[in-house]
Amino acid sequence: MFINNFDPVALQIFSIEIKWYSLAYIFGIIIGWFLSKKIFITDSKINEKFDDYITYIILGIIIGGRLGYVFFYNFNYYLNNIFDIFKIWQGGMSFHGGLIGIIVFSIWFAKKNNHNTFKYLDIVSIVAPIGIFFGRIANFINSELYGIETSVPWAVKFIQIDNIYRHPSQLYEAILEGLVLFLILLYFRNKGCMKTPGFISGLFLIFYSFFRFIIEFFRVPDEQLGYLFLDLTMGQIISFLFLLIGIYLTIKKYEIKKET
Repeated sequence: MFINNFDPVALQIFSIEIKWYSLAYIFGIIIGWFLSKKIFITDSKINEKFDDYITYIILGIIIGGRLGYVFFYNFNYYLNNIFDIFKIWQGGMSFHGGLIGIIVFSIWFAKKNNHNTFKYLDIVSIVAPIGIFFGRIANFINSELYGIETSVPWAVKFIQIDNIYRHPSQLYEAILEGLVLFLILLYFRNKGCMKTPGFISGLFLIFYSFFRFIIEFFRVPDEQLGYLFLDLTMGQIISFLFLLIGIYLTIKKYEIKKET
């Protein structure tokens, strides 16, 4: 069993604190950007605009992630504390909100340049697990999004929280939603699925949503929400909806793939 007592601050310069969570975002975006440009982009027109597209991705992650947290996870609080919405340094980001933000900004950027939106989203889908991996590791370091009590040999005591040994659910997500999902999407990419825009995006939604839904059973629900419909968490409910969208998109794109 492991005791977690990591310092969430990676580096401090005078009064400025640089936290592991911020570095996770930075490393995820930079590595994803690099791999996209060097390996995954095959369309010269997309490659030419991709550097500009990164700005839209960052805006989608920040704006969508924050608004997703506000509306999905803590609406009543922010309804009474409107200005706290802008205090993102205090924490509170939603992956699904960031996902919606990326989709919206990708549609905007693609239409602006008269490109196929799914060509951008497919590239983001392949490299997104890299960012997810770093993000979940940062969650583990920060002792947040921790798991329920357990006695398994790999249990972790987050001493900044309490003295209970818990599932390291952040590491489960880092492995499944990060490493495993990346390998799955890489496999389908190598099978030529990138030639059908939208197919990889659909697979991302399916596998991410499935992994997230399962892992949520080992994770403590958000304190302000608890368990909701059918004793599911908010994360599970949203994941189920995205799973349905992913299945629909994949079937639709697979039918197009068979015709070509």
